[in-house]
Parts: sequence; C-alpha cells; structure tokens
Amino acid sequence: MSRVLGAALQGVDGVAVEVEVRISSLLPRIDIVGLPEAAVRESAARVRAAIAGVGQRFPERRITVNLAPASLRKGGSGLDLPIAVSILAASGAIDPSRLAGLGLIGELALDGRLRPVRGALALSLAARDAGCTRVIVPAANGSEAALTPNLTVLSAADLGAVLAHLQSGRPLPVARVEALPPSEPEGLPDLAAVCGQERARRALEVAAAGGHGILLRGAPGCGKTMLARRLGGLLPPLDFAEALEVTRIHGASGQLREGVPIVTTRPFRAPHHTASAAGLLGGGSPPRPGEVSLAHRGVLFLDELPEFDRRTLEALRQVLEQRRIVIARVRTTCIFPAHFQFIAASNPCPCGWRLSPGRECRCDGGAIARYAARVSGPLLDRIDLHVSMSPVAWRDLDAAGPRETSREVRQRVVAARRRQERRGRDASLRTNAEIPDEAIDAFVAPTPDARRLLGRAVERLGLSARAARRVLKVARTIADLAGDARTGPAAMAEALGYRDDADA
Repeated sequence: MSRVLGAALQGVDGVAVEVEVRISSLLPRIDIVGLPEAAVRESAARVRAAIAGVGQRFPERRITVNLAPASLRKGGSGLDLPIAVSILAASGAIDPSRLAGLGLIGELALDGRLRPVRGALALSLAARDAGCTRVIVPAANGSEAALTPNLTVLSAADLGAVLAHLQSGRPLPVARVEALPPSEPEGLPDLAAVCGQERARRALEVAAAGGHGILLRGAPGCGKTMLARRLGGLLPPLDFAEALEVTRIHGASGQLREGVPIVTTRPFRAPHHTASAAGLLGGGSPPRPGEVSLAHRGVLFLDELPEFDRRTLEALRQVLEQRRIVIARVRTTCIFPAHFQFIAASNPCPCGWRLSPGRECRCDGGAIARYAARVSGPLLDRIDLHVSMSPVAWRDLDAAGPRETSREVRQRVVAARRRQERRGRDASLRTNAEIPDEAIDAFVAPTPDARRLLGRAVERLGLSARAARRVLKVARTIADLAGDARTGPAAMAEALGYRDDADA
C-alpha cells in the first residue's frame, strides 16, 4: 500500500484528498473508489499511458485506488499526478518515506507531460492546511501556487521529472512570484471624461468611499453607463490579502489570464440582462461561482436593471445583505464569497424619455407602473443611493475646462476609508456599508439635530427601518469625506437627498 496527498476543488475552495493505493495479486484491473466523477474515473487510462510514456513499468495486477474522504465527491483532473505517484510507490518504484509532507497536483497527458489545472492556489492552500510543507504542481501553475504562504512550491514539466526528484533527489525548480505592492489602478476610464452630472459624480464618490450600492436612473444617453464604468477607478487598490481572495476565486473559475498569476486590479463585472440565475449567482453541477462571486472585492454593474429576470433579482437581495451566496446540493454545499460594490442603471420608463426635457414620453401610466414593478421594493430598499439624472445640455458638453480626475477623487475616497478602518478595527469593519445594525449609533454618532432631521424625513418619505439605517450609514460616509468626527445635519440632509430620488 501507499498513501499520497492530493487536493480537489469544491466550489472555489480546495479540499485535501488522501490517495490510497493497494496492489493485490488478482486479475489486472484498476478500481477507483471514493465518489469519483467522470474526469477522475477516466484518470486510470491517462495514468497508465503516462507511466508507460516515461519508461516505467505499470503493475499488471489488481490496483485499488481509494480517494478519502469517501463521502466527498471528487471532480477535476488534478488527482492524476497523486494517483500515478501512489501507484508507483505501492509497486516499489518510489521510497514511500520521500512522500512525507508532500502534496501532488496535476493533470497527466498520455506522454507524461503535466498539464495545468484550475484553482492551483486553492488546491495548494488545501494541501498546506492538511500538513504539507511542499507541493509539486505543473510548471504552468507554479506562479499561481507560489502565492500560498508558508509552503514550498516545486514545479515540474512532466511525470519523469517528478519521478527523478522522488527516486534520486534530482532538484525541481522552486516556483516563486513576487508579491506585487498595491498600485494605483491603470488603464481604467477616467472620471475627467464625464461632462456635467455633478450630483451623480458626487454620489459616485460617496458610494466608493463607503462601499454603498447605487442606482442611476435617467433617460438614454445621459451618462449612466459612462459613470458606472468609472466606479472601479475611484476604489482603493487591492491589498495583498484581497488580491489572494480574488485570485483564488478567478483561478478556481478558470478566469485567470495566461501569464498573470495574481489579480492586482479590482474586478469589474457587467453581465448582460439575459444572464441566467446560475450565471449571475452561481450554480451548476458541480457548482461554479457566478458573476456576483467573480465581482468579489470589485464592482458588479447591472445595466438595464428592470430587464433582468425578476426571480434572479429577488435572489440578489440576500446576497446584498450577507455578502456571500450558499449553493446547496444533495451531496455538497458550497459557499461563494460575494463582497462587491453594487451599481445599477435603469431607464425611467419603457421608452426611456420620461425624465428627458427634450423628448416626449409616450408611455401611459400603466406601462410605467408595470416597468417600475419589475424591480421590487425590497430590492430597491437595499440600495443605499438613488440618483436621478437628466441629459446634459450641449453648452455644458462643449464647454472646455479642467474637470476632476479619478485620481483626485480616489485620494479623498482612500482618506475616508482609512478613517472608517481605524474606527472599525476592533470589529473588523472596513467600510460604513458593513456596520452592523447593533453598532450604528456608536459608529455613526449623529448629532441631535441630525437625528431630528432623520426622524422628520422618515415620516415624510415613509422610509422603512432598513432604509433609515442605510441613510445613517451614507451620512456617516459623507461626514468621513468631510473629515467630521460626528455626523451633522448637513451630512444627513445630503444622504436623505439620495434616498428621496427613489420616488422619482
């Protein structure tokens, strides 16, 4: 018998898998047990050909491969390498003592080459957490796996190099990647290109500073999409811990660009309104992350919000509250992180011209009501800032003059976020949008005048308790941008103005 440690993907997380092989003197056959999926069952043919391809003798006896824990369904092709090495160790070709503390990850080609696998970072993290001090991965996965802290990552081009290392101690290259320092976003659309829309620009700054969701509503061509695509350039750069989170998710989804082992910029995801619930939220068999998880630590932009499927939008409500999504299946449950900056855009009516001063809206009251009903009140209640936009006059579009750049606005956003992190350090809070309900009074610290103003607005606008709490958080962000220690009536009035637009 022999035992080797491998790993398999479950959602975006890696799970350690102990590969046990027993060789007995029965009729030649390979049995793979332990709930293997099709790709794992087919590894028997790949392993046999790969072992022969590197000049090793394949045991012509009964081989039983057990993948533990047996209750966990295993998928993917990353178990090819540990199965091959475990078979050779059981047959006496490898000293089992050389396998102590070693994890193996990789797919085998028929000639013995090691092909890259999805989620090398997640798999390496699982191997490290299971007690491995070193792991061997395909050369193409070396840089991604090398991001794993406190783990020595060795890269190999083929099974022959792995066997030479385990049999004779021939060294394998140590994979390395430089920890990229946080840098300012590059290549993103600049806010300086946006003419006019001062109120919407200010709302975008407030949303970026506090991590708040924002809805832009206006006639076609007034700049909703243009502004939304500039939100990413206002956010602070990813720190190394956040970059690891994003890289793990994108790597497990096969979304990493070739030659780029780590994601250094905040993702911006803008799915089409025809996206299915599984495409937006995640799902499938096996479960794969959706757009909300691929937008983790970045921006999720839903253009033409009322055109999305109503049931899909309703499912988004829970994600906005919990900042994660749970995909439950009969044999497994996957938890996908979904901590993103939400921004949406919408026309005011089916034809789009209801708020336009230069075009006539031809929608009757019933059509407008049906269009508005496509987005439910509970979902709108969970969006902190509502901004109504009007088309910009040509004299403003044609006017020359300096406008604030994304870099200038981002400096204020970063300063405001630093104040929030210092205030929420003990509670592990980074932004005002994350303040729990029970801590609102302590963190927001509204003045008596601000509290009275909020009370009058709640009665006049008919705000729900949830909406009132979100107004408090937005007001705190506005105060942070101004550098105020307490939330005063001016900050509260501006925050209420963004909520008043919800009825526009």
